[in-house]
Amino acid sequence: MPRPKSTTLTDGELELMRVLWDRGRASVSDVVAALPGKPAPAYNSVLTRLRILEQKGYAGHEKAGRAFTYFPTVEQAEVRQHAVKRLVSQLFDGSPRELALNLLAESDVDPNEIKRLRARLGEADE
Repeated sequence: MPRPKSTTLTDGELELMRVLWDRGRASVSDVVAALPGKPAPAYNSVLTRLRILEQKGYAGHEKAGRAFTYFPTVEQAEVRQHAVKRLVSQLFDGSPRELALNLLAESDVDPNEIKRLRARLGEADE
């Protein structure tokens, strides 16, 4: 029995989405050129991943002459929000508090950032 299709973004798909979010619209060649690393991925590989993104509902395309221009159909903030909800659900037993505490315990947080977090928490209490 085949594995069900994933609606979440793979690392490679996320890399392409970042290009689309940054540029708004891009041809396959533009996406290939914008990707970091050497050697650049093959044109056909990028085209295949863009088509998968389209099937998953993250991207769309328009015909521009002989080429397709791809564009994001989902905002980056929406993808981030979904990813955080999934992370909280899967690894922190549905507790955003546990995620926040883990982040604070496991990283060097700038004191100014802690002030900003306290201010946001105060706003949430109001």
